[in-house]
Amino acid sequence: MNIKITGTGSYVPTEIVTNLDFLNHKFLNEDGSNFKSSNEIIAEKFVEITGIQERRYASDNLVNSDLGFIAAKKAIEDANLDPETLDYIIFAHNYGDIKSNTIQSDTVPSLATRVKYLLQIKNPKCVAYDVLFGCPGWIEGVIQAKAFIKAGMAKRCLVIGSETLSRVVDKHDRDSMIYSDGAGAAIVEVKDENGGIIATESATYSYEEAKYLFFGNSFNKEEDENIRYIKMYGRKIYEFALNNVPNAIASCLDKSGYSIDDVKKILIHQANEKMDEAIINRLYKIYNKEVPKDIMPMSIHKLGNSSVATVPTLYDLILKGEIENQSISKGDVLIFASVGAGMNINAFVYVV
Repeated sequence: MNIKITGTGSYVPTEIVTNLDFLNHKFLNEDGSNFKSSNEIIAEKFVEITGIQERRYASDNLVNSDLGFIAAKKAIEDANLDPETLDYIIFAHNYGDIKSNTIQSDTVPSLATRVKYLLQIKNPKCVAYDVLFGCPGWIEGVIQAKAFIKAGMAKRCLVIGSETLSRVVDKHDRDSMIYSDGAGAAIVEVKDENGGIIATESATYSYEEAKYLFFGNSFNKEEDENIRYIKMYGRKIYEFALNNVPNAIASCLDKSGYSIDDVKKILIHQANEKMDEAIINRLYKIYNKEVPKDIMPMSIHKLGNSSVATVPTLYDLILKGEIENQSISKGDVLIFASVGAGMNINAFVYVV
C-alpha cells in the first residue's frame, strides 16, 4: 500500500506588504521603552536575519477558512476527484477565523467543517476536524492521514494548512514583521504506484519549552491589557531548532532506508532563512557531507512566515513551476520538516 500526495493547491493573498510599510510603526522593547535604532536600521537588520523582504496579508473580506477553502478546491481539482469521496478533511491552523479589525477568534464550528460546507459535500462519513499543532500542523495532518489510511479507516484525505497571522500580531513588536497569511492543501490517498510517504517522525518538547511561543500583552503599555497577541522568545526558539530539528530529520531519514545522498529537496517550514540554513547545515554535518546547491527551496523572501501554510504552499508552488530554479520530478526523494509552537517537531520522507 503506497500513500501518496495526488493533488495540491495553495492560496497566496493579494495584499503585498513590504518592509518599507513598517517604517512608520512605533516599535518598542518588551518593557515598553523606545528603541535607540531607527526603523530603517531595524528593517535592514531584519532582512539580514530572516531573509523576508515582503509578505502577504489576506484581504478584509476573507477569513482563515476562506483561504483554506480556496486552496482545498484547487487541490481537489488538481487530483481530479469527486469531493464526495473524501473520508477526512483535516484543517491545521492556530487561531481560527478572525475577521479583519476584530480581536475575537471563532472556531465553532471547526474550520474543517466550514470548508466541508463551502465545498458542499453531502457525505456525512466525510469526517472534518481541526489540528492545533503550531507551525508543524500541516505535516502532522499528513502523518495522521497516513495513519488513518494504513489502519483501513480511510482511502482519501484532504489536509489543509491555513493561517491569518497578520490578525494576531502586536504592531509594536518587531517580530510582527515576520508573520503573514496564506493557505496550502493536499490530497493524500492510496495509489497503485511506487513511492509515497516512506517514514515519519513527530515529537513534542514541553518540559521547559512549552511556552517559547505564547499569547501575550502588547509591548505598548497603553494598549488594553486584556488583549493578547502572538509572542515568542526568538533566541530560545532558534537554539532549540538547531539542537533538535537536524536530529529529528536524520532519525526520519534513517528509518526510511534512504541516504542523505538520495535526497533531492528538503522542504522545511519557512520560519527564518538563517535558521533554516543553519538547520540544514547541521543535518549534513551529521552525515559528514557538504550541503548540495538548491537542496532547500525558499519562499519566505516574498511570502513571509504563514505558519502551517508555508510547507504545503511551497510544495504546490514548486510543482506549478512558480519557484525560480526549483523543480521536482517523479521518483525524487523529498524531506518535509517543520518546527513550531509546542514546541513541536515533525518530518516525513516522501518519494514523488
